[in-house]
Amino acid sequence: MLRSYLRLMLFTCGLLLGVQVPGLINDYSQRVQAHLLESREGLKGFQQTAQRFFNGDLQALVRHYRASEDPVFQSDAESIDSLVSRNRMLESEWQALQGGWFGRTLHVLTQPDPAIREETFKGYSYQILLTPEAATWGLSCALLFALVVESVLLLIGWVIMGGRRKAVQPSWR
Repeated sequence: MLRSYLRLMLFTCGLLLGVQVPGLINDYSQRVQAHLLESREGLKGFQQTAQRFFNGDLQALVRHYRASEDPVFQSDAESIDSLVSRNRMLESEWQALQGGWFGRTLHVLTQPDPAIREETFKGYSYQILLTPEAATWGLSCALLFALVVESVLLLIGWVIMGGRRKAVQPSWR
């Protein structure tokens, strides 16, 4: 009986962990979107200048600033270049998050931006989303978690006890 309750607790823990995955992916996506919008807003003035004088080429604007004799313009060139590269990174991150649920999940688990990932973890509050995706994640993680933990515990018990020493009595008699 105790073993049944332990199995149920393992399943419940896995379920609660699994339903967090879609919420975490959603929070990460929202943070990427917010950073991207902020990045676009920060570049807006420079893009207008580049549009007016360099046919919209921000790299040409950066080269022009770097070629200037004025140290202020040279310093601004580094700042603009940093903004442009950050914007490029955020755009590619946003594009990676526009795919299907499997692609988004794989991206967030394997290749997230470290700063945004850390920000997401720090600001994440546990939530239970009532969506088919969350239910699927919850049940999948629950089954996998229960299976792995119970298998490991049974293996440890088998090693410690030296395997089965006597026949198990049938329970139906």
